[in-house]
Amino acid sequence: MQARLELFKTALAPKLVKHLVSAAKVIEATELPAATRELVNIRASQINGCSGCLDMHTKDAAEAGETSVRLNLVAAWREATVYTEAERAALELTEQGCRLADGTGVTDEAWEAAAKHYDDEQLLALVTQIALINAFNRLNVITRQPAGDYRPGQIPGH
Repeated sequence: MQARLELFKTALAPKLVKHLVSAAKVIEATELPAATRELVNIRASQINGCSGCLDMHTKDAAEAGETSVRLNLVAAWREATVYTEAERAALELTEQGCRLADGTGVTDEAWEAAAKHYDDEQLLALVTQIALINAFNRLNVITRQPAGDYRPGQIPGH
């Protein structure tokens, strides 16, 4: 695959990414579990077809100790028994948050399920994580960034 635009050969991309990564670091400092953040990143990236973010977040999650079973089953989380109820609620919120254009928005049921497991600070972190990964996904997918060469920890704080 050939990139449409070599992002890091532009003057703008490093500045933008710096701020997006700074926002990610703010979320990282919250009580939202790291495993939940990575599951959100992976599921959103699957939905959005972002190979670059999938490459990064699956490798970073594995490096942090996530099991291959949980990583391999994210796309089929509803049928898998390896996720907690809190993680399931976060994954449902992620799916609905990624598919806003479908016209259904985020249902009250999905929000209430997440609110059972996460306090207001964690909910805000979760919603912001969903928004951030969608921004990264769109940057990568629109410009056709290739994937496969990412090394765990290559982009700290992301």
